[in-house]
Amino acid sequence: MSREIQIIRSACRMCHGVCQVLIHMEGDRVVKITGDPESPISRGYICPKGAASAELLYHPDRLTHPLRRAGKRGEGKWERITWDEALDEIAERFSKIKTESGSEYLAMSQGTGRPYSEFTMRFANAFGTPNFVAVGHVCYMPRVLSSQFTLGQLPVTDVYGFGGKDPECFVIWGCNITYGGGADGMCGGMIKRALKKAKRVIVIDPRRTKPAEKADHWLQIRPGTDGALALAMITTIIDEGLVDHDFVDNHTVGYEQLVEHVKGFTPEWAASITGLNAEEIRSAARTYATTSPACMLWGSAADASASCFQTARAQLILRALTGNIDNPGGDVLWVPPEEVRQRSIFMNPDQMGGHFLPPEKKNRVVTAGKIALEAFVHPPSFWNSVVTGDPYRVRGMWIVGSNPLLCHTHALTTEKALRDHLEFTVVSELFMTPTAELADIVLPAASWLETDDVANLHKIWCVLARKQVVQIGEARDNKEVMIQLAKRLGMHEAFPWKDYHGYLDWVLEPGGMSFEEICDRGLVAGHMRYYKYKENGFATPSGKFEIYSTLAEQMGLSPLPVYREPKLSPLSSPDVAEKYPLILSTGARTKVFFISEGRQIPSLRKANPDPLVEMHSDTARSLGIIDGDWVWIETPEDRIQMRARLFDGIAPNVVSAQHAWWFPEEGPPDYGWKRSNVNLLLGDAAGYDPETGSECLRSSLCKVYPVNAE
Repeated sequence: MSREIQIIRSACRMCHGVCQVLIHMEGDRVVKITGDPESPISRGYICPKGAASAELLYHPDRLTHPLRRAGKRGEGKWERITWDEALDEIAERFSKIKTESGSEYLAMSQGTGRPYSEFTMRFANAFGTPNFVAVGHVCYMPRVLSSQFTLGQLPVTDVYGFGGKDPECFVIWGCNITYGGGADGMCGGMIKRALKKAKRVIVIDPRRTKPAEKADHWLQIRPGTDGALALAMITTIIDEGLVDHDFVDNHTVGYEQLVEHVKGFTPEWAASITGLNAEEIRSAARTYATTSPACMLWGSAADASASCFQTARAQLILRALTGNIDNPGGDVLWVPPEEVRQRSIFMNPDQMGGHFLPPEKKNRVVTAGKIALEAFVHPPSFWNSVVTGDPYRVRGMWIVGSNPLLCHTHALTTEKALRDHLEFTVVSELFMTPTAELADIVLPAASWLETDDVANLHKIWCVLARKQVVQIGEARDNKEVMIQLAKRLGMHEAFPWKDYHGYLDWVLEPGGMSFEEICDRGLVAGHMRYYKYKENGFATPSGKFEIYSTLAEQMGLSPLPVYREPKLSPLSSPDVAEKYPLILSTGARTKVFFISEGRQIPSLRKANPDPLVEMHSDTARSLGIIDGDWVWIETPEDRIQMRARLFDGIAPNVVSAQHAWWFPEEGPPDYGWKRSNVNLLLGDAAGYDPETGSECLRSSLCKVYPVNAE
């Protein structure tokens, strides 16, 4: 006889979307996850990753108790230990490093934005190390930094209709949320709804994404050239008198300088760079400038480029020139709820605990002085420093929710650092990974179904309740682990709470709510107001939207946006392009995997069983490749294998390779991580953005040929 099904409302965290969902429980077992049709933020939407949450939860390969290495690194021999043994040993080893060498000789590493982002950075700062290693330089942070310089806060697409208007013109620039499920606190389902209502749609993407199929303008841009397109659109809007002068004249500084600056950046100039037609650039710019309100959904594609900071500045200026800043249906500055302490590091940097880091340690970051706007330690520089000892060799590391062998470039250097040079490494993970196999202690992390939380890292305008419904083995919330380890290390000022639930009580204190009360409500929203700049100005040195950035000028950066050609491209490296004639774009999102996660989940892997490289059928035919063939993808750095997927929605000179591929089914210690890992193909030759250190992951050069051709 079946038990009665109980339904619990919660918030999914299988990707960045943070959609509200319904957890179906039979007794104490999760049997299904569905979208919440009453949710104002997702309205019943759920992606395949969210629907597969129970498969992850109960997967037989889940890490369920702490492990200590019992053999050589990478040998795959482990012994089970208790949590107290693990935390005591970690505290002892971390303290030893700090006493003998200094706090900067310990590094922290985290992957993409996580529900514990404020804790990992807070822990590093409180311990006294500036060496926090993260991948923000190629995802999200360039947009955050450019927004801080330009208007003080990241603008977000207004798709919820709080102001009584929906976007009339919808620009999707280097983003595929409608396929990937969600990002930056936005749900793919809500974007689909907004697209259906919009009168005009502009898609800027080298690939024909689903929204591009019915778009009024699909600009199939050459990868890595977004900055040139943005500058040409700015020029068109100015030259054709399409500027919103009410906003520009009253609320910006630097317009006159911009007019002079962009005179040479014509659509014809951009056409020769981007591969687009000059008239289609003009036409798209006119559509954007004359259809109001207009919003611009930007993604990580332009983040991973040689001029990502400057490109984002140009995209922001496009919004300003058309008056689409903080207007209903445009790109808004969210108002967070006052009833809850702001946890998001993007709205409240104090949560990172930077004031706990001693001033003298700030100059001890291993990549100090090499990158102008280094939000975190630059991963390629960091791993190189561990191997070479230049400027010094970090001795210990705690890697939380990250798999750098798959998700960082220079993977062979990373492997050498982990295997041969780091003295003591701790990894907190859901599953054993190629990176975790090289650790000394592995800690079992809890999944989102095993945690209580008040979530708002990316969503900003609201906070969501997440309710723990089950416990698998001894898996623990990483936030609880950090609090307990901080106590052992004497970091009481930074982590004053008794435990994690004490922290949640502190977060909810302003509104006088208990955790149970916010779970009953499910969501607490801010009171959205538009055109806030009319009363408060912008959070910039001038108090206005800074087309001409005085802060950038003070730092020796260009105060107006510029374009840089990628170092490794058909234009800048024609000699390399002779041998490697195809443009390699990596990192396009999939609907079933979240970066390196999900390869062991049966339903997700069934939908995408093999690593894929998309290529045009004409290109494949010329190379003797048919759909489904295993092919080599080769760059000057290395070569890997993937299956060819023929797709006429990509330019003949471009291929798009999936990233972060490994094969959990092949078992320890390697899990086949080198066979199809696209990051092995990327190195220093592609160059870096001088402002942020970003890497050109979307615009390198390669050649492709059948595996059986050798």
